[in-house]
Amino acid sequence: MSDYSFLVVEDSPTMRQLVSFSLKRIKGAKIVEATDGVDALKKLSEQPFHLIVADINMPLMDGLKLLSIVRKEPAYSQIPVIIVTTEGADADRDKGLQLGANAYIPKPIQTNALLKAVRDLLKIAE
Repeated sequence: MSDYSFLVVEDSPTMRQLVSFSLKRIKGAKIVEATDGVDALKKLSEQPFHLIVADINMPLMDGLKLLSIVRKEPAYSQIPVIIVTTEGADADRDKGLQLGANAYIPKPIQTNALLKAVRDLLKIAE
């Protein structure tokens, strides 16, 4: 059993790898990747996760729609969600926080900022 299970939702393979690679610095991290919100919901139904990192701009189902579904679903509503926004997309960030995101990270993603947010949300000591 891994210590922490993370769901990374991002349509760009490069960004997905970057986020996954960053999260692997957390001891015991297990990462599952999803290509969009629809894929993420499928993965959520298959196993429990400690935290979700979701991009906002994705085809099929974007991160905000995914976030609103996660927050309404009792089985997932307590999972911390970190949204990833393009720098300067303040409206997206504000909407995400209103919908119940626990934190947001601007692109380009800084590994240290992401890890700090994850550790803070899950109360993980460094």
